[in-house]
Amino acid sequence: MIEKLLIANRGEIACRIMRTARGMGVATVAVYSDADAKALHVRQADEAVHIGPSPAAESYLVGAKIIAAAKQTGADAIHPGYGFLSENADFAQAVLDAGLIWVGPKPASIRAMGLKDAAKQLMRAAGVPVTPGYDGSDQSVERLTAEAEAIGYPVLIKAVAGGGGKGMRKVDAPADFAASLESCRREAKASFGNDEVLLEKWITSPRHIEVQVFGDAHGNVVHLFERDCSLQRRHQKVIEEAPAPGMDAATREAICAAAVRAAKAVDYEGAGTIEFIADASEGLRADRIFFMEMNTRLQVEHPVTEEITGVDLVEWQLRVASGEPLPKRQEELSINGHAIEARLYAEDPAKGFLPSTGRITWFEILAPNRTETGIEKGDMISPFYDPMIAKIVVHADNRGNAVKGIAKACAQTQVLGVKTNAGFLARLVGHPQFAAESLDTGFIDRFQSDLTVPDELHDTLLDDAATVLLSTNLNPTNNWHPPSIAYSYFDRFESDPWRQNYGFRLNADWDHIIAMNVDGKTVRQNLPDDYFTRRIEGARSADGVAVFRGGEALKVKNRWDGTGQASAADGAIIAPMPGKVIAVDVAEGQAVTAGQRLMVLEAMKMEHALAAPFDGVIEGLAVSAGGQVQVEAVLCRVVPQ
Repeated sequence: MIEKLLIANRGEIACRIMRTARGMGVATVAVYSDADAKALHVRQADEAVHIGPSPAAESYLVGAKIIAAAKQTGADAIHPGYGFLSENADFAQAVLDAGLIWVGPKPASIRAMGLKDAAKQLMRAAGVPVTPGYDGSDQSVERLTAEAEAIGYPVLIKAVAGGGGKGMRKVDAPADFAASLESCRREAKASFGNDEVLLEKWITSPRHIEVQVFGDAHGNVVHLFERDCSLQRRHQKVIEEAPAPGMDAATREAICAAAVRAAKAVDYEGAGTIEFIADASEGLRADRIFFMEMNTRLQVEHPVTEEITGVDLVEWQLRVASGEPLPKRQEELSINGHAIEARLYAEDPAKGFLPSTGRITWFEILAPNRTETGIEKGDMISPFYDPMIAKIVVHADNRGNAVKGIAKACAQTQVLGVKTNAGFLARLVGHPQFAAESLDTGFIDRFQSDLTVPDELHDTLLDDAATVLLSTNLNPTNNWHPPSIAYSYFDRFESDPWRQNYGFRLNADWDHIIAMNVDGKTVRQNLPDDYFTRRIEGARSADGVAVFRGGEALKVKNRWDGTGQASAADGAIIAPMPGKVIAVDVAEGQAVTAGQRLMVLEAMKMEHALAAPFDGVIEGLAVSAGGQVQVEAVLCRVVPQ
């Protein structure tokens, strides 16, 4: 058995692997970059080794540094987790060449599944159903155009070396094919260094079904049933569940048997996932489920499989890597209940899921569940890595109860310091069409308007804020006139009612409240009727309090400055994340109108425009094009005329 394990990863998956290793008596070694020097996975490991600067390309993606860290600490094995170097065949070979145990499949298996076109050809030969299409070596525009015509529109162009949604284009008509092909090739070349593509028939009601497989060095391969990962945004999974809703026994047997054939075709060892696309226009049918690709590693969503099978997949990985046979035979594996996982991200769904960075000042998930995280209160979400905060997992005796459980868990998630998708998740799993098992990969796009923040929740949180204001005695005097509290839903001063700033004014008897927005419009005149019995989830911080409801967070800040005036910060234009100023459109003293663009920030490879919240004049302009700014830095102020 492995005695000391180095985990070549970070965050929640590093913590997850450490938990199992610790239970097996295996010592653990963490690696960390500058940004992760105080991260949770570093604190939980028995030993930790610094491997370089914050960018992954200079730390977590440098295989030589990771192998050197293993040698330095006397580790006898390396677990890559997922992402980073987990599917890098050259790194896997380098680990083996260094005399270390690689916790993963053989490098040859990784290479066999590394290119989508070669993998499809291999699967076709193994009797695994593949999506109708073209994956030939002739990459001329003429041949690809002819093949697209033969397949029939719409078609999907995919980079053969692609992943993560990059290098993919849906083409609806012949007239659009050439331009889409050129665009796809350009993106593929930039992202993967390979501009070759394949063509697939576009599935009109697609569901993403995947099967967990596991092999050992003794020729044994089993499946641990399927997962449904259809709820996605921009080809990135958001909700995963096991087993797949609507899957009958015959279809399950067919797809799982195909997955086992796929794994055996590449002499697979360790944990892997065979991903299929299903045409669900007439429900799940064995003759309409096609191979997409194989992920030669542990998946992010592996906990739902663990929950329904009672198997610790990381323990299996460590045992198989140590040369042991699989702990169970196929007939010993069965499905118990239903499990759903929701990915909690530091991002703003209202702004195209723009990542959010900063320090987590409050973090609670109140509903009973399994939570996988690499974050604790006080930790930072940096701009260098994936902004996942946690995976929330609920297991129940049936899907209906699992849906209720995950909806409750997401709605009772409380995070301050960054924006999150918790409220979005709560509304997503609470949607009646999700409960009705009406799923496909277009679900989120189709119901986007239903998943935005409802106005009534905004009003309810206003009531909560007013109640908290009075019950916590934040006002230092009983003066009627000056606003004593201002709050914002993290982003200040935008036209959306969730993006406005208010001043609260109290009367001398402390039983009447007025909430005014930045334009002076009265939006609340009195306390809610259930003020004395209202139950409010909240948290206290140094500068005020926060209230939580439905996964949304609303910060109530003490803005009193002792002068009888509202804080000047009420008009502040604040950096939502660290980044570079790439454009400044205004000058000091310039008059601006509500909605006018003031400047543009670039962060995490995305551009973010900051606009004027109302008519006014620019004061305190503190930045210029080309400058770097930190999160929550005051960039300028708009002072009402």
